[in-house]
Amino acid sequence: MTRIRTMIAALTLAIAPAVCAADDALLTFSHGNKVTEFDREELVALGAEEISTTTIWTEGIQTFTGVSLHAFLQEVGVTEGTLKATAVNDYAVEVPVEDAVEGGPIIAYLSNGEQMSLREKGPLWIVYPYDSDPKYQTEVIYSRSIWQLDRIEVIE
Repeated sequence: MTRIRTMIAALTLAIAPAVCAADDALLTFSHGNKVTEFDREELVALGAEEISTTTIWTEGIQTFTGVSLHAFLQEVGVTEGTLKATAVNDYAVEVPVEDAVEGGPIIAYLSNGEQMSLREKGPLWIVYPYDSDPKYQTEVIYSRSIWQLDRIEVIE
């Protein structure tokens, strides 16, 4: 019986971080002094869009699901300026708010129907519809396609 309790305790400790992480904020958004955190459910509630496209980082056509950058910025009340998008490892890129158009980039939280781990460029990745228009197939756009995204800040 003691061995079973030990195994149950070990299993509980092993899965507890994953269970707790599901409730944690995936994305922190800041604009001036206002900071808002979004967990997965809150991002999903903003509406899901899918982009099926090839990327320069993956093989074949991938289907990404997420909230459109346009809808996200409408939710937080941003209509102009520049965004600083930062990854878990503090890598950062600037994305002009003008990129946030209908049919444009999404903040992807699923790749091919699955949540993305850090190793798989997740949990969030700004993905453009690269195959839909040659304007999305430039080095500038590829540089804005930040993965392991965890923070967005309005800087201008």
